[in-house]
Amino acid sequence: MTNSYLKGQSEFNNLPVVEVKNCQYQVSNGWDDICLRLNNAIKAIPARKKIVVVETYQGVIHEELITNLQNGLKPDRFIQSSDYMLPEEEIKRLTFPDVTNDRIFGFLTRLTMNQYFYPVRLKEFKTELASLSDDVILIYGYGASLLCPYPDLLVYADMARWEIQLRMRKHLVDNVGVKNRDTSDWMLLYKQGFFVDWRVCDRLKKTLFDKIDFLLDTNKIDEPKLVEGKAILEGMELAINKPFSVVPFFDPGPWGGQWMKEVCNLDPSAPNYAWCFNCVPEENSLLLKFGDDVIEIPSINVVFRHPRELLGEPVHGRFGDEFPIRFDFLDTMEGGHLSLQVHPLTEYIQENFGMHYTQDESYYMMETGDDAIVYLGLKEGVDPEAMMAELEAAQSGGETFNAEKHVQTWPMKKHDHVLIPAGTIHCSGKSSMVLEISATPYIFTFKLWDWGRLGMDGKPRPINIEHGKKNIQWDRTTEWTRKNLVNNIQIVDEGDGWIEESTGLHEREFIETRRHWFTRKVEHNTNGGVHVICLVEGDEVIVESPESVFEPFVVHYAEVFIVPAKVGAYTIRPFGAGEGQRCGTLKGYVRF
Repeated sequence: MTNSYLKGQSEFNNLPVVEVKNCQYQVSNGWDDICLRLNNAIKAIPARKKIVVVETYQGVIHEELITNLQNGLKPDRFIQSSDYMLPEEEIKRLTFPDVTNDRIFGFLTRLTMNQYFYPVRLKEFKTELASLSDDVILIYGYGASLLCPYPDLLVYADMARWEIQLRMRKHLVDNVGVKNRDTSDWMLLYKQGFFVDWRVCDRLKKTLFDKIDFLLDTNKIDEPKLVEGKAILEGMELAINKPFSVVPFFDPGPWGGQWMKEVCNLDPSAPNYAWCFNCVPEENSLLLKFGDDVIEIPSINVVFRHPRELLGEPVHGRFGDEFPIRFDFLDTMEGGHLSLQVHPLTEYIQENFGMHYTQDESYYMMETGDDAIVYLGLKEGVDPEAMMAELEAAQSGGETFNAEKHVQTWPMKKHDHVLIPAGTIHCSGKSSMVLEISATPYIFTFKLWDWGRLGMDGKPRPINIEHGKKNIQWDRTTEWTRKNLVNNIQIVDEGDGWIEESTGLHEREFIETRRHWFTRKVEHNTNGGVHVICLVEGDEVIVESPESVFEPFVVHYAEVFIVPAKVGAYTIRPFGAGEGQRCGTLKGYVRF
């Protein structure tokens, strides 16, 4: 590391928890304790024949779970749901319209887990199950709860999607109903997970929350944990009544920088960190603390379980049980340019990928070097055909694409904010630490040019010129961009020791952003909609309830937190190391 980005020691918390206090819940650690506990629960069932169902999310290591559950529970009969699923080739035919043959993109599936089974076999199995005379029957796998909807004991083995992706990269897991982990391209596993598996598993999981007796956390291989299902419900209930943070996930990239290593307390020996998903509930985890133990669940579970309380009625009415706001970091400090890219227009993403809204976004500059720039919009007089021909030639191995010839560049300084409605060509340059605020469909980026480099896996990163040229808005040239997208900042209110500014987003984007500068307490109110906030200036602040309905919540520099719609009124003021400082927060919420 050649630079220091902090004045002192970083207090950034990359393992935030929601603590369930004064609880009687017990967390079992390790397979021996888990199986002992499950065996005790089985013995307590008064019936002679006892049916245990272990429903699994995509991404669990089946070899680990099956071996340890069989050895520890010693069921009289062990049944795998996969034995009753459609044959693998038939599942491939079933899912192909959504998986497609594209390396990156598919179509959001409408399939349900039931469709992976022969309806007649499901019906026959239920009859067979009733006739079995075994004492303990263990039914395991995807859709196991469909084979026995009313078991004596239901265990759910859940998984966070960031961990699933890491396992896919190592080829440790298959997609649902198929044996494909050995594919040479792990991105195909991810694509099928994103467009198909996770949607199918989620639809089933939503129906099971109130039925789960035990939650099995195997996010760390060979370090399993088990807790009562009621404990998870209580933890999620607590979360939607107070500000909370999900667990940020950091990942390296070919353009990655060095800022997050220091500021976010990360491994200094890593080559770089490019991304941080620090508020992407579909990807992130939520840590629930019970005494000295912590259970990890997908944070999207809170959205599924409490969409109205978390999002608010207007946001839920528009987006359903999806969290529509994403905050993430893009670090190019001492790194390189991001790819030159464009996001799909609304009608394009609807027609081609099954999403009902698109990835509008913005770049907020947390830090910049002297040479920081953003590529944003086109230069005046650009010839679309000539530009696309040069992109295609460069991608085919011809002359390097001259981005500056066609795309306008803008010098950036700390706390600048540029807006990027879908269809706008853009790219953050090197020497920037970007807080990206965007709509949630983050996978839909059409890369046009990647500066001729390879990905971290040594393979060319996918380029999507054909998709891109159908979405570039060629009228978004220099003067339009200057007027509409660059530092469109206005003071909207001020008081004793604070100023509130509107920093965007563009009128085509549904997210509003407000920046507060303050040396004293600032009053906020969710007004019935969820807020996402990052501390962009100052060492430390505290979030408090005027009516003491939640415990004070301390936030450090660069941390991101969610304020559920249900919270209503709250205040933020400098605290601890931040006292005496001019602090700044950036808040995102859905306009309605």
